Amino acid sequence: MEPLAYARFGRLLTAEAAAEAPPGGGIEAADLEQAVWLRLLELGGPPAEPARWVRGAVRDEARAAARRIRCELPCGAPEADPDPGDGADVEERVLAAERHRAVRAALTRLPGRCPQVVAALMSGSDLTYREISRELGISQGSLGPLRSRCLSCLRSILNSRVGSPVRRGNAR
Repeated sequence: MEPLAYARFGRLLTAEAAAEAPPGGGIEAADLEQAVWLRLLELGGPPAEPARWVRGAVRDEARAAARRIRCELPCGAPEADPDPGDGADVEERVLAAERHRAVRAALTRLPGRCPQVVAALMSGSDLTYREISRELGISQGSLGPLRSRCLSCLRSILNSRVGSPVRRGNAR
């Protein structure tokens, strides 16, 4: 492949890797790019359809990285930690903060009024339906169904980022 083709290939690869590596998902776009460049070098020549090949390779590498992350276990025995109570507390806080960031990032992708509804539900002030409906300017009776739809959308966005197993049968 000539240098100009590599440059076009690189821009496409960068864009695809950025699209497949969600922020806070544990997968870095640069790692995906590096893995796909390695695949390209192992291929030994240019692929027949570069754009299609790049999309498929990035998608495959992202799935493989997600599988590795789900299967990873922390190293070190619990007995080796001098104060396991403090370490566990710190780990729990870090995991909670990461979950919170993922939910906040997913909020921006919700449709319509859902970001405001879910943000009001997540507020630390423990608002009632009456207070939320007054704050958002919607009827109290429509808040329940709206909340249900919004949480369903949020759940599907988060599940798509985490890669949770798909349940068989009728979807709700």
